[in-house]
Amino acid sequence: MIAAPAPQVTDAVRRNMALLIQLRWLAVGGQLFTILLVDGPMGIPLPLAPLLLAIALLVFINLVTLYILRRHEAGLEYALFTALMFDIAALTWQLHFTGGLANPFAALFLLQVVIGAMVLRAAASWAMVAASLGALAVLAIDPVPLTLPPHLQDEEFSLYLQGSFVCFGLIAVLLVAFVTRIARNLRDRDSALAAIRQRAAEEDHIVRMGLLASGAAHELGTPLATLSVLVNDFRAMPELKAVADLSADLDDMQAAVQRCKTIVSGILMSAGEARGEAPERTTMRAFLGDIVDEWREARGLTTLDYIDRFGADIAIVSDPALRQVIGNVIDNAVDVSPEWVGVRAVRQGETLELTVTDRGPGFPQEILDGLGRPYRSTKGRPGGGLGLFLLVNVMRKLGGEVRAGNHAAGGAQVTISLPLDAIAYPAGDRT
Repeated sequence: MIAAPAPQVTDAVRRNMALLIQLRWLAVGGQLFTILLVDGPMGIPLPLAPLLLAIALLVFINLVTLYILRRHEAGLEYALFTALMFDIAALTWQLHFTGGLANPFAALFLLQVVIGAMVLRAAASWAMVAASLGALAVLAIDPVPLTLPPHLQDEEFSLYLQGSFVCFGLIAVLLVAFVTRIARNLRDRDSALAAIRQRAAEEDHIVRMGLLASGAAHELGTPLATLSVLVNDFRAMPELKAVADLSADLDDMQAAVQRCKTIVSGILMSAGEARGEAPERTTMRAFLGDIVDEWREARGLTTLDYIDRFGADIAIVSDPALRQVIGNVIDNAVDVSPEWVGVRAVRQGETLELTVTDRGPGFPQEILDGLGRPYRSTKGRPGGGLGLFLLVNVMRKLGGEVRAGNHAAGGAQVTISLPLDAIAYPAGDRT
């Protein structure tokens, strides 16, 4: 089965904040390990108080960021920018007490700049660059030098090279581990935004179609009324009544005209132009049964196999748009499989699962790949391919889902999943 796309916006800022929280915990652990290693086995005395104060600040920033991430929805970008600026300040503080620019770990500012460029807007990214350059300038002014023990004083350059190697490896690993995940979040966000733009375009298309349909319904009202009058006049003519076959044909014509008028009235009702008519209260079983009976009558179907497994009936408000798109699915199935069409209604918790199955050739792969896109049809008719498009969009409005697929033995299947509360009568009356 292939589900119709129902894209939702990925909160990239929240994910990026969560990633940076993980990065900061790693920084806290790495800094504690480095301090214990340098001050202990290596025998290089460090000013522990200011270094541990910076680590405590990072822990505090992480806790505050976690609180903001869980309790707040607005202003997350500002919180992310502020946290990154505190990271720069904490790194500057630690480097000041451990040799300043002579400390090989001063290159970690580059990691901060890269992360800022990935997750922040352009203005904030440049602010990160300015802050990093300012921090480097501060570190050039009277830093606290490291006092090496006598046995390491001749290896100062070697220690610097070793530290630079460790710093480079650390930056490389963190860039691969975190920046690639940040980039994936941004790609997800861009995909979600593209889906939103696509949905907006589709909804605009639907609005224009609705306006055209409403106008066409108004225009069709007069000729349909004229046809109805003419057919009734023909049926009243004695010479035509005597011809049995012609009389039956006129009855069929009158039924067809009446059905056209019903369709036109449904279009106007869906457009909110039904005069003096309120939404109709019915039940789910009656609603589905009426749709099936209508199509059996309209198409003269004796092979429409309807299975009702809905269970306990509920009161609903009849939705003309929903009725129309379900009818479109049945109509499409009848077109390709006039010998048999199956309709099955099942209740899954608080969801209606309505499945329409046929024994036709099935959906081409390009239809399944673009399920819900307009003007994708195998029938070759102008304006074809709107049935599934309207179905997907109506279900989207009602909070439902559409799935389509093919059976291995042949035939197509369309499944509509509709939350019952979307059309339930107030208070969910049971009948």
